[in-house]
Amino acid sequence: MDAPKNPPAPYGLLAEFDGPDELLAASRRTHEAGYRKIDAFSPFPVHGLDEAIGVKRTRLPYLVLTFGLLGALTGLTLQYWVSAIQYPLNIGGRPFFSWPSFIPITFECGIIGAAFSAAIGMILANKLPMPYHPLFNVAAFARASQDRFFLCVESTDPLFDPEKTRTFLQSLNPHEVFCVDP
Repeated sequence: MDAPKNPPAPYGLLAEFDGPDELLAASRRTHEAGYRKIDAFSPFPVHGLDEAIGVKRTRLPYLVLTFGLLGALTGLTLQYWVSAIQYPLNIGGRPFFSWPSFIPITFECGIIGAAFSAAIGMILANKLPMPYHPLFNVAAFARASQDRFFLCVESTDPLFDPEKTRTFLQSLNPHEVFCVDP
């Protein structure tokens, strides 16, 4: 006979707020309480929300700079190799390495390198494509892009306890607290 299966652990708890100020205050208090696996959702950007939930700065700008410089160096090296080493043609007495004429291609190669690294880095950092997320199981979450503000505490957080976390979130005066099924 099959043993009864335990229900899967919830993804986390989701608190719904009416405005950005309530969300910002709740986010600060949640982070101060020691929760680290938290996320906030808003229909528009809320100034200070990233700092309130403890989002760290990304390394994407360094990646973009590195690949932009590598792209520019690659463009300049290719032009030097073609015009000074592989096919040295004396046209109008100009030098084989005429760097002023190489600037447009060098610039464009730098822009292309930076743009591709930014796009690919953003896709990888955001773990895209993600066609499914457990928060979509909560019907009220559909209003996150319209007029509601949500704060989610994930069950992977070291301090997460279903009852204690629910009590803590309810102390923040949300509109409602939802259990998010995986």
